[in-house]
Amino acid sequence: METTVPERGTGGRGAPAPRRPGRSPALSSGTAQAAARVAAFAVCQAALVAGAGLLITGPAHELWPMTAEDSLVEALEGARTATLTTASTIVSALGDTGTVVGLTLLACLALVVVPRLPLWRETVFLAAAVSLQSAVFLLITASVDRTRPDVERLDDSPPTSSYTSGHTGAATALYAGLAVLVLSRVRSPWRAPLAALLLLVPLLVGLARLYRGMHHPTDVAGGLMNGSLSLLVVGRAALAGHSWAARPPADAMDIAVAAAERRPAPVRKHAAVIVNPTVTDAATRDRLRLVLAQHGYHDTPFIDTTAQDPGGGQTAGALRAGAELIVVCGGDGTVRTVADALAGTGVPLVLVPCGTGNLLARNLGLPLGPADALAAGLTGEPRTLDLGRIEGDGFPAVHFTAMAGAGLDAAMLEETSDRAKSALGWPAYVLAGAKGLRAPRMRLTVSLDGGPELHRTARMVLIANIGTVQAGAAPVPAARPDDGLLDLAVFDPRGAGGWLRAAGVLLRGGGRGGDAKEPGAHGPVPGGRKTAGTSRAADSARGPVEFHTFRRAELSFTRPQPREVDGDPVGPGLRLAAEVRPGALTVLLPARER
Repeated sequence: METTVPERGTGGRGAPAPRRPGRSPALSSGTAQAAARVAAFAVCQAALVAGAGLLITGPAHELWPMTAEDSLVEALEGARTATLTTASTIVSALGDTGTVVGLTLLACLALVVVPRLPLWRETVFLAAAVSLQSAVFLLITASVDRTRPDVERLDDSPPTSSYTSGHTGAATALYAGLAVLVLSRVRSPWRAPLAALLLLVPLLVGLARLYRGMHHPTDVAGGLMNGSLSLLVVGRAALAGHSWAARPPADAMDIAVAAAERRPAPVRKHAAVIVNPTVTDAATRDRLRLVLAQHGYHDTPFIDTTAQDPGGGQTAGALRAGAELIVVCGGDGTVRTVADALAGTGVPLVLVPCGTGNLLARNLGLPLGPADALAAGLTGEPRTLDLGRIEGDGFPAVHFTAMAGAGLDAAMLEETSDRAKSALGWPAYVLAGAKGLRAPRMRLTVSLDGGPELHRTARMVLIANIGTVQAGAAPVPAARPDDGLLDLAVFDPRGAGGWLRAAGVLLRGGGRGGDAKEPGAHGPVPGGRKTAGTSRAADSARGPVEFHTFRRAELSFTRPQPREVDGDPVGPGLRLAAEVRPGALTVLLPARER
């Protein structure tokens, strides 16, 4: 029997509370309960470790093995050599506060940025385990008073108790935590040796602390216990497959979708969702299903793209089946192929960014969260955008939504392997770009809208329908997706000064909005509106970046150049021809974006 939970008012009497897209009471994650359990078990952890310390310094002080600890530390003092001391300095530094904090931050950043989909649970697991270990350590040193060994100490003695070893505890939480993540997430043959090496680090840190005369053996054992218990407590709450997170039942999403579908809603158009499965996980799909149901789109099919057909065939099939609205969930390549199939049809598109670039969505100001972007589109209004149509020797005419080009940017995309992208993320492109800088400049001829030919050298050329890319950089700052024009940028920096000037153009978005000039004109176009044939760098004084606008352009290269369309390499060639198709694509956008 199902129970309907009334919605609470937030303002006036009876006003329903706004629901975050993709959320439902059936999908409560139990985060509060999990946090309460972590807190309770953390208290037990502190009591256990502190109790062991009070036992060691109290009733068990005269019992073995505590009576043998001084002899062991003195033996290590007598075995010191210059080589061992240097090695112990290096190993001990692996447990220093600065080292542990820095490596934890880097590891958490990598868990969010490097994978195709951020590993939020794993990030919380590692950060919370290291933090919990530190909190318990500080509490214990304040409650257990133990002097350090009576030997020559190689490090300055901190004002904390000898029990427990903070270096060992921190190293256990960090390196053993990384070992857990390697074993659970990595599928390579070297995962077991790497995990074993990570697990060895806390033991070596503990041995180094004994060698340097900073702790008794039981202090090191207490540090190992504190770090291990921190991993256990946080892991039970944060990592998938454990019980403390109070996860919803397996059919909770089905319950939420069914409840949303039962609510009265206006009759909606038949929709289809084109999904790139390599960048969209099951949880994202479920959230999108719930958002669709919340907005009255019931039983909407999700159609996966494939390596052989990255979206065009699926979109055409959905249109033949009667789809009146297409939702695309993927990166720039998926958006391009879907837009190519929709060009000129008038069927509206909803953008759901799920890839790494998502350039069109960024330039349109859409939310980058998939559920939020879908909700924004479903409640938005239709707006027509331009598409670029491009062709060249060796590939047929296709449409693009963001940018196409030749030279350095295409070489970066071409040289970056899938393996490098999976391992490094976007920095892999930077490494490939450094390699491409060794290639000679290209020589090209440009013809814009039937005007006189322009002869140029360049590192790369970009044909743009949008202006900005990741991190706010604006390689073609004046490009707009709804102005009925395309923009051409010719990058030809020379020397360190030229590269710095080019970087300045990218970072400050120079030339944005009213610096377009008619050929031969002495000032900007009235009102700052671009017109075809515009140039923003006079032939006699060209800078490292030269801009033009056009409706149709012909680019010819003296030798084959690498080329790309919306981030997908299309092979080297001698020619590119591009033209704008004004208003060819209809996209649903929030009214505030108009």
